[in-house]
Amino acid sequence: MIDAHHHIWRQADLPWLLGPEQPRIFGPYESIKRDYMIEEYRKDLKGTGITGSVYVQANWAPNWALDEARWVQAEADRTGWPMATVAFADMTRRDCAQKLKALSDISGVVGIRHQFHWHENPLYRFAPHPDLCTDTTVQANVASLADYGFSFDLQVFAGQMKGAVALAKACQEVTFILQHAGMLEDRSKKGRAAWMAGMKALAECPNVVCKLSGLGTFIHKNDPKHIKDQVDVALKLFGAERCLFGSNYPIEKLWTSYAKLFSAHQDAVPKKHHSTVFNETAARVYRLRF
Repeated sequence: MIDAHHHIWRQADLPWLLGPEQPRIFGPYESIKRDYMIEEYRKDLKGTGITGSVYVQANWAPNWALDEARWVQAEADRTGWPMATVAFADMTRRDCAQKLKALSDISGVVGIRHQFHWHENPLYRFAPHPDLCTDTTVQANVASLADYGFSFDLQVFAGQMKGAVALAKACQEVTFILQHAGMLEDRSKKGRAAWMAGMKALAECPNVVCKLSGLGTFIHKNDPKHIKDQVDVALKLFGAERCLFGSNYPIEKLWTSYAKLFSAHQDAVPKKHHSTVFNETAARVYRLRF
């Protein structure tokens, strides 16, 4: 079984992530302002049956993106974990092609994440404005990921999903992995309706898959009922063959153990779909071989 979304880090390398200026979308996080190395991550996995993982970029300073990917690869060479890396590249820059070429020379890099999510609440805001998905430079850079066989981890809120559909349609040779099942942060009737509409539109794009990760982000707890609600929607719209599991660890270590988090996801996914959701989809979209 594969964890398709986790982070490891050394605190000394991450002033960008751990400094006071960063949005605290998941609340206070003093307990993870420290080294979180692969050995601790694997200890957290004990007893879960997880046999592989994909590292997703952890917001090092943007000018350190190549250093981050190289360090993660060194850890993979040292320990055998993670099996692949989703690195960062700034999709808004005209010199992005040079960065992608350098990243493609790192054997474990299989995809890119540049977080596009923007929100009226500044604590939830990572992007400079809400319309990155429809920016022509962004679309050209994302389309160029196909030249390297890279996927794109897509992170947007419901209000940005119309633009995300346009991006997916403009880059049909690229596989998009929708982060955190579309980031349902507004659970009001109106907010949920907007999320559902956006999820339906994204599911109609055959090159978009849905990552079941970070589902505790906005409630700051591991709630099996909340998880099952979103998993049910994702499975209905995308189908099991276009859904995959990701732990978002150690972020969710703030409020739960890995075993409890994984158990809640296993209970939410019908057993007939376990092999697909917890293994096959991630192995396919991230091109894992182990």
